[in-house]
Amino acid sequence: MWQELIQEVRVAQMGVQILFGFLLTVVFTEKYDNLTDTDQTIYLVTVVLGACATGALIGPVSLHRLVSGRRVKPQAVRLASRLTLLGLVLLLATTTASLLLILRVATHDGFVPYLVAGVVGWYLLCWFVLPLWTRHRHTSK
Repeated sequence: MWQELIQEVRVAQMGVQILFGFLLTVVFTEKYDNLTDTDQTIYLVTVVLGACATGALIGPVSLHRLVSGRRVKPQAVRLASRLTLLGLVLLLATTTASLLLILRVATHDGFVPYLVAGVVGWYLLCWFVLPLWTRHRHTSK
């Protein structure tokens, strides 16, 4: 299970690191000074969420490195799995906040919250609902 988990984490790490790297550059652009206080707050929350997601998704790699050979693989796999799930939830929050900020800046239409909610619903379906449904439907109790 450890090898599968690390492979899954690699995919998520790539996405969160690219998103987080992009977020870190925004504050240095001219447009940042023109953001409303609300948009700057959304940006700051997004950066903090991105940092937390990055930490949670890199955590399993560090865990593996620090406990390797200590005969705690079952415990390490459980903890790494929890960190990965937490990282995915934080990535969902980061992506949601990023989308909200981008759409608020790109358009000032009232449909932005509904569009973001629709995308969040899609993420929830793809990342959690379908996997949990599959787990429930195709595993014995």
